[in-house]
Amino acid sequence: MSASTQSPMDGAPTIDFDKFRPTRSSMAARRRKDMVMRILIAVAFLIALVPLASVLWTTISNGVHRMNLNFLSYNMSGVIGGRPTPSGGYGGILHAIIGTLEITLGAMVISVPVGIMCAVYLVEYAHGGKLARAISVFVDVMSGIPSIVAGLFAFSMFSIAFGPGTINGFEGSVALSLLMLPTVVKSSEEMLKVVPDDLREAAYALGVTKQRTITKIVLRTALPGIVSGVILAIARVVGETAPLLMTAGYIATTNLNLFSGQMTTLPVYVYQEYSKLSVTCTAAAGPSCVSNIPVERSWAAALALIVIVLILNLIGRLVAKVFAVKTEQ
Repeated sequence: MSASTQSPMDGAPTIDFDKFRPTRSSMAARRRKDMVMRILIAVAFLIALVPLASVLWTTISNGVHRMNLNFLSYNMSGVIGGRPTPSGGYGGILHAIIGTLEITLGAMVISVPVGIMCAVYLVEYAHGGKLARAISVFVDVMSGIPSIVAGLFAFSMFSIAFGPGTINGFEGSVALSLLMLPTVVKSSEEMLKVVPDDLREAAYALGVTKQRTITKIVLRTALPGIVSGVILAIARVVGETAPLLMTAGYIATTNLNLFSGQMTTLPVYVYQEYSKLSVTCTAAAGPSCVSNIPVERSWAAALALIVIVLILNLIGRLVAKVFAVKTEQ
């Protein structure tokens, strides 16, 4: 059969599309390839879930035994070895939870506004200039800085400004903000680039100023993605231990003042307890003494940290849903 025929009206050749129709054997080969790829993708997905499921199961199985209201309501004040405290427990993580929330909140207050404003400048004002390229390079470099270096920087800065040996919760917030900033900048920049230029042009055509267009339209449209980036940044730093050991320190009591005195966070608490491994239970301590209580406390604190990250993710998604731009169906 010829690939083209003459049109009866104007004599122009027409294409015979029947010759391009796939054969039965080629369709069968496509189905086999599709099935093989589906199986490979499913297997890869299951393999990727194995570490996550293993970590969750190990943490839950080891931490749920010690996780109770007493453990969440008391700190480590007055805890001696593996003996029970007058409250009936074996110490708690209240001071570590408060320290984790306050220090992480302080890091957010520093890094989120700076990161979003930096992203707005890169997308809305710089337009690929030399300064924008330099900022992008610096942000990329910061994303690869080891966490211990951020802690050393914060410790050195506060030692110079407020005297040698200065340690407080806000110092830890500064160290964590250095680690959060690159993630906030990069995620916000990508989300702002996704906002259609038609929205900006429509606002400008109506006489809306650039500043109002950015705050009311561009940022509002990109808010869900920006919130997701902030959540990723929080997950990046909430488990850091090394920078907080040298900036926020470790205490057994509860400190509510972010700007004065040492503060304990959950990662540091887990590190301190797990490094003990066990305590010595003498005959005078009685049968209520638990020799491996430090390990049990560390697993329970790790489980609490995972729960806190989950709650922060849920709050972030709720905020993004509430403030997202509503579209008509």
